[in-house]
Amino acid sequence: MGIAEILGIAGSVSLLSGWRLYLCIFATGLAMRLGTWPLPEHLQALQVLANPIVIGLSGFAASVEFLADKVPWIDSAWDMVHTVIRPVGGAVLALALADPSDPTTQVIAFILGGGASLLTHASKAGTRAAVNASPEPFSNIAVSTAEDVASAGLLWGLYNYPGIAAGVAVLLLLLAVALLLAARALFRKLFGRRDAA
Repeated sequence: MGIAEILGIAGSVSLLSGWRLYLCIFATGLAMRLGTWPLPEHLQALQVLANPIVIGLSGFAASVEFLADKVPWIDSAWDMVHTVIRPVGGAVLALALADPSDPTTQVIAFILGGGASLLTHASKAGTRAAVNASPEPFSNIAVSTAEDVASAGLLWGLYNYPGIAAGVAVLLLLLAVALLLAARALFRKLFGRRDAA
């Protein structure tokens, strides 16, 4: 696996961590445990994610998040608690994917991974808060399910086809920005806020 694929996976997993951190940890560990994603030599520190205890705990946390994310306002409370956890988790995952012999690359990966996770977390939290403000209850479940399917599908694609990882990272980045703008517009529509002239 070349550096472009590794950086693409690091970027994509960091961006997806803003939506589903525990699913990212679970999928990464499971991919390594099953041999779907053989680790390059310089990334052996990531082998800890393939530990059955880490896989089990992250799978349990992903299940709790799956359920909490379907209930209006509980999902927003969950997002609020994870405002620090998801960006730090995404930064650490990106750092673990960086070459440990190059401190500059590690710092860049940590900063960009944390920033990417924070961006997607903000887009998720903002969109979900706006959806929760709508009067009908089913849009929350639909949006949450779409996030689940997209996250699981993209993680599967990344680890089975690492050549697409850089393109996935760019698409996720564009999607996060679009969701932030859509959430902002929806809040204005729902609450009648206008920019100051």
